[in-house]
Amino acid sequence: MAKKSAINKNDSRIKLSDRLYKKRQDLKKIIMDKKLPLEDRFKAQQKLAQMPRNSAKNRVMNRCKITGRPHGVKKIKNIKNSFKGLRISRINTGHD
Repeated sequence: MAKKSAINKNDSRIKLSDRLYKKRQDLKKIIMDKKLPLEDRFKAQQKLAQMPRNSAKNRVMNRCKITGRPHGVKKIKNIKNSFKGLRISRINTGHD
């Protein structure tokens, strides 16, 4: 099991990144638009730098939903060891 503080910190990162995703994308669009004046692009870059670092999607760690372990997580948010334990206990047999 992962520490509760690490899980809670990651959950707050998820909420923050979801809330500020649209604003970050708009600023990035302005920065990458070569047709705009350099001053406007620079101001947008400064605004993006002032935003919290934890609002970036790449700061969010994929964690197992069962154990909270951060590494070895599959696409469905569970780790290989969790699946093995579930198969042993017959919860996840793969049959309907």
